[in-house]
Amino acid sequence: MKITKKILVVGFLIMVAIACGTKKNTFISRNYQALTTKYNVLFNGQEALKSGIEEINANYKDDWFQRLPIEPIEFEEKRADMTEFGLGAGFDSNENDETKKTLTTFDKAEEKAVKAIQVHKMNIDGLERNRQIDDAYLLLGKSRYYQQRFIPAIEAFNYVIANYPNANLIADTKIWRAKSEIRVDNEEMAIETLKLLLIVRDTLEANLPDETKENGYTALAMAYIKSDSIQKAKESLLLATRTLKDKDQAARNLFILGQLFAEENKKDSAAMQFKKLINFSNAPERYKIHAEIELAKNATNDSIAAISFERLQKLIKNRDNRPYLDALYYQTGVLNEQKDSIQLAMVDYNKSLRVPNANEKQRTFTYEKLGNLHFKNAEYQIASAYFDSVLQISKDSLDIRIRRIKRKQKSLAYLIQFESLVTKNDSILKLTALSKEDQKAFFEKYIEKIKKADEDAAQLRLNQLAFGNNNTSLASADKGKWYFYNPQSLSFGATEFKKIWGNRRLEDNWRWAEKAKNSIQEKEISEVNQKNERYDLESYISKIPSDKVVIDSLHFQRNQALYELGLIYKEQFNNPNLAKKRLERVASLQPNEELILPINWHLYQLETKLGNNEKATVYKNVIVNEYPDTKFAQLILNPTEKTIEEEVAETDIEKQYKELYYLYKESKYEEVIVQIDTILPSISASELAPKFELLKAYAIGKSKDRNTYKIAMEYVAVNFGNTDEGKKAKEIVLQLEKLSKE
Repeated sequence: MKITKKILVVGFLIMVAIACGTKKNTFISRNYQALTTKYNVLFNGQEALKSGIEEINANYKDDWFQRLPIEPIEFEEKRADMTEFGLGAGFDSNENDETKKTLTTFDKAEEKAVKAIQVHKMNIDGLERNRQIDDAYLLLGKSRYYQQRFIPAIEAFNYVIANYPNANLIADTKIWRAKSEIRVDNEEMAIETLKLLLIVRDTLEANLPDETKENGYTALAMAYIKSDSIQKAKESLLLATRTLKDKDQAARNLFILGQLFAEENKKDSAAMQFKKLINFSNAPERYKIHAEIELAKNATNDSIAAISFERLQKLIKNRDNRPYLDALYYQTGVLNEQKDSIQLAMVDYNKSLRVPNANEKQRTFTYEKLGNLHFKNAEYQIASAYFDSVLQISKDSLDIRIRRIKRKQKSLAYLIQFESLVTKNDSILKLTALSKEDQKAFFEKYIEKIKKADEDAAQLRLNQLAFGNNNTSLASADKGKWYFYNPQSLSFGATEFKKIWGNRRLEDNWRWAEKAKNSIQEKEISEVNQKNERYDLESYISKIPSDKVVIDSLHFQRNQALYELGLIYKEQFNNPNLAKKRLERVASLQPNEELILPINWHLYQLETKLGNNEKATVYKNVIVNEYPDTKFAQLILNPTEKTIEEEVAETDIEKQYKELYYLYKESKYEEVIVQIDTILPSISASELAPKFELLKAYAIGKSKDRNTYKIAMEYVAVNFGNTDEGKKAKEIVLQLEKLSKE
């Protein structure tokens, strides 16, 4: 009896298995295979795909200073599709591959899709009987898309379109194929496909779900942006944002739409889109916050700007918005700057910088803003520090904004170098002009000052040690911490060790008495040396130069630096007041004869520009009366002769070039390099600039190694390629390359 039951059970199971197989077109087999495919294989594959997409979204960082891409994903440029094609859709698998790498989430999704197709397909009499197979192909194409294997993805989508034209997801499949076409630079095909789907089919049948239409118009906007058809892209995004079914993509579409209108300076239309995004209750918070910022950027009048400012202030006070404080403070700073509240703007910019974990690119914009504000106030050294911070943070050397800051920073570096030289030489020359008694009194006062500072620092240290030893509340607060994690205990222990053992080196046998003796002697020697260096009056007096040649050299360097500063402020920074101040000072310091004429010429130009005609006349008379035969006098007497001004400038520069050339002939290469570096900022617009650069490169070749020489010549060849000097530099570079190969 038992054997009979077993036989019947086994027979029944065999009959069920046969009835549910993939070879029989029965009601049971069709529904069994569909059910197994959907809730077993495809479910796991779709979960893997979902997990991979969530990981991409979590790792993707938007650049809010640029127009956002419609799809928040970064693909490598020109990545090749390394795929073996088979079974009409490219999913051959090698089960015996022992070197198979660890599967990613998208690999797992693809694997499940392939398994569903290979194991559960029911292609009987040329028709697929398992209604879940088209879903499997769609999953296969999506997983390949996210792996950046676009050609195999297109093949999988095409297979569905060709073989399952009436599939439930045929519209979604066409949209995904169009997205894949866009990624392989075939946006024309994508546009044609999507227009047929969204416009023609929608007109004829009007049966596409809202979510499908939204996804389709979003993909169409992607294609239009790729083909630079911005107007049509806006039209597609407007159609995509009618329903707002996909909250993440819908919020993104609204933000991009606002950015597109803002780029065309259509601020009212841009504001309308940003307001729609702000009022979209399901939109992610990051889009709403940045929409508020963009709304402030696109304010069309003061009243709207004031409303935006109040809204930003409320957002700042909300603790939930702490991740966005750097951007919020920055924008409030911009609004304050626009209404000329410069001090408040600087406060906001500094608050933006102090936000923990602030966005790096945001910090570069904030540093640049602060640098520009200090630059406008002629606080060039502070401005240079801020611009330097931008260059240290930014990694994008090809960014036009960063290149502009680099050029400005280079000019500031020369300016700061000259200003530092003037300050240093002024202080030294001031000391040389004092009598011996005054010099002694000056440094005695200085020594007393540093002694007082040292005593205060020592007392502060003793107070800190005593505080660490006696403060029981702190001791109790740190109770339970490891000794070396407690700064008070550690400081006290170090003090006690020195009391008992002295200041000993970290070495073997440190407890020996001889070591203690040596330690004490070394300490005493160190203290004596320090005292001799910091408190010895004669060590200061002896450093004051007394040789007339040295003092004259300091005068010459200071005067030359003041003259160069005047030119930099006048020509590069367009700051006539500071230029005038520097040139007037050097004129009052009895400069060398060759500087008197150009100083009077530049001061004449500056006073004329500032509208000080009386002062301009004074400098004009000096030039005309004392230097009547010069080109400068001719230019004043014949102002309509425009070519004379060019000759004047070039003649002055030619003289400098000749002097440097003679130095080069005298083998004073280092001096040539230094002087050319000093001169170049003031002659960057001159036709003779390439000559100076080439001469500098020759001097480098004479004093440096071959590689440095080659780099210098390459600079001339690249920056002055159309000049004779640039062509000569190219020839030298080619010769150096040949020599390096031999």
